[in-house]
Amino acid sequence: MAEVLLFHHAQGLTPGVRAFADVLRGAGHIVHTPDLFDGRTFQSIEDGLAYIEGIGFDDMRERGAGVADELPPALVYAGFSFGVLPAQKLAQTRRGARGALFFHSCLPISGEWAFGPWPDGVPVQIHGMENDLIFVGEGDIDAAREIVAKVEDAKLFLYPGDQHYFADSSLPSYDAGATALLTSRVLEFLDRV
Repeated sequence: MAEVLLFHHAQGLTPGVRAFADVLRGAGHIVHTPDLFDGRTFQSIEDGLAYIEGIGFDDMRERGAGVADELPPALVYAGFSFGVLPAQKLAQTRRGARGALFFHSCLPISGEWAFGPWPDGVPVQIHGMENDLIFVGEGDIDAAREIVAKVEDAKLFLYPGDQHYFADSSLPSYDAGATALLTSRVLEFLDRV
């Protein structure tokens, strides 16, 4: 059994994010799903990003990272898109991380946006669609490839398609087949960490 801290994407803690967490819980894992938007959800990525920008990306990321202060250190940090920001920061900087799961997004481990090098012994999976204009077009795939090239236990999984939030069952971008495969890979990961 793993304990997971799962951060939502820019549209908020949607029913689809909650449903994904429930699947992990159904497999016997403990999953925390903090609501960084205080109950707000948004109809589009752009609306959610505007809300985040109004507060500040750094402040919102730190709000997410602060959630971990109330939890034990031996966590798997997971995030959907925007949620990767606090998840990746915690995975790289908080001692005791058991693993990391990044969906639809990834930050580099070198250069301006990096939190520093990847910690030894922390496995990571990164999942995205091969033609997602955000994941591929904004360079997240390059960051993912850098991690895979430099980290011993790192895997990048690419799925056919062009949707960004393909694993959120409550959104039009949902892809049931890709999500089923993603979920099986995540459950296998959680069973071994």
